[in-house]
Amino acid sequence: MSETAAETKVVSLYQSSKKIYPKSVSGRFAQLRVAMVLMTQLLFYGLAWLPWNDRQAVLFDLVNRKFYIFGWVFWPQDILYLTFILIVSAYSLFFVTAIAGRVFCGYACPQTVYTEVFMWVEKWFEGDRASRMRLDAAPLSFNKLWRKGGKHAVWVLIALWTGFTFVGYFTPIHTLVNEVLAFSTGPWETFWILFYAFATWGNAGFMREQVCKYMCPYARFQSVMFDRDTLIVSYDTERGEPRGGRKKGIDPKSANLGACVDCSLCVQVCPTGIDIRNGLQYECIGCSACIDVCDTVMDKMNYPRGLVRYSTENALEQHWGLAEIRKHLARPRILLYFAVLVVLAAGLVAALVLRNPLKVDVIRDRRVLAREVEGRYIENIYRLNVMNTREQSQRFSVDVEGLPGATINRGSTVDAEGASTVAHIVAVRVPIDTAKPGSHTIHFTVTADAEASMSVREKAAFLVPK
Repeated sequence: MSETAAETKVVSLYQSSKKIYPKSVSGRFAQLRVAMVLMTQLLFYGLAWLPWNDRQAVLFDLVNRKFYIFGWVFWPQDILYLTFILIVSAYSLFFVTAIAGRVFCGYACPQTVYTEVFMWVEKWFEGDRASRMRLDAAPLSFNKLWRKGGKHAVWVLIALWTGFTFVGYFTPIHTLVNEVLAFSTGPWETFWILFYAFATWGNAGFMREQVCKYMCPYARFQSVMFDRDTLIVSYDTERGEPRGGRKKGIDPKSANLGACVDCSLCVQVCPTGIDIRNGLQYECIGCSACIDVCDTVMDKMNYPRGLVRYSTENALEQHWGLAEIRKHLARPRILLYFAVLVVLAAGLVAALVLRNPLKVDVIRDRRVLAREVEGRYIENIYRLNVMNTREQSQRFSVDVEGLPGATINRGSTVDAEGASTVAHIVAVRVPIDTAKPGSHTIHFTVTADAEASMSVREKAAFLVPK
């Protein structure tokens, strides 16, 4: 008896991407997205040009290791504040996501914002969805060449301006302008302008939804922050099914149909190409384009709006109204996020308000541990690193205490320029018979002459030889 070889079927796990042609949409949420684009880009492009006294308001000076943010100057020693800011930002994202899903992705994420801007340019040159599909399918012609070329030319200009602005936060932007105009930018500035421009052009022009689907980790772990009372873009299955086409004016109940006319416009306007009628999917960025277009269709059919809307799983299943949805916002998870967020934000604000603009490090001169001078004194040498984080020049007085008769023989005053660190040598003398041999604790007090509250007290060891 011969054996028949079993057929082997090869199943590919690779899914080739298909180009998505999102249809433009108008409506209340579309207007909100436009407002968010304008606000975020005005902030990004404009803040780099905002002056503050005689400098840029926001400047991350990596060369000199100083971060200027309006009236504050932060140094590497201030890493704690950066940690607080990152933690507060993370908890803010958790808090907003637990309440309203991926609204940050849909309205404020840089990938979404620049994709929106690039799609506006694309529409100006190539038209809306159907026109773009026809143009891509058409053979090469002058019409196709100038439309595609014009689109990419504007894309490149936007991308280059974005890269230039990004670098302008790390190199003074007025200096950067002169360097660009004179073609004298340094290698690092040139690299980052072109790299950031290329990333903007590639991500917003070509990658688009693939960044959200495959590259962004937020889409993958968002479900951890969702629960059944999280506001998400939802399709009302009970009201919409069974879906089907019909003429305007027909009562769907008499035709044994739901409110959904199966026009597929919700799929056509989706920037990630999903069908919201299939329920919540990780690709959904919560942009609400499907809500706007569905409301438009409902208006044309004289049906109530809200077939696709922001709602929660519990609200859909239990037919809650807006008041009931609001009532369930104050649930334990939200209250916990809010409490932690308030504590962290309050701690950050308090730390910034109470931040001492003076920092002092005391380092012993290890070359001269202790020496006898004039036959009457024991002298120790110290180096004081005095950091003046204020942008105004300051004169500081240095005092010492901790041992009877301790005096500063040299270096009792320090002059420090604004936002600078001064290495200052101080000689401390103690009468020879005052202290026993060994190590003794002394304290240096550095105080600004013009502002007594600007003061720091640091301890050091004073050595008395045997």
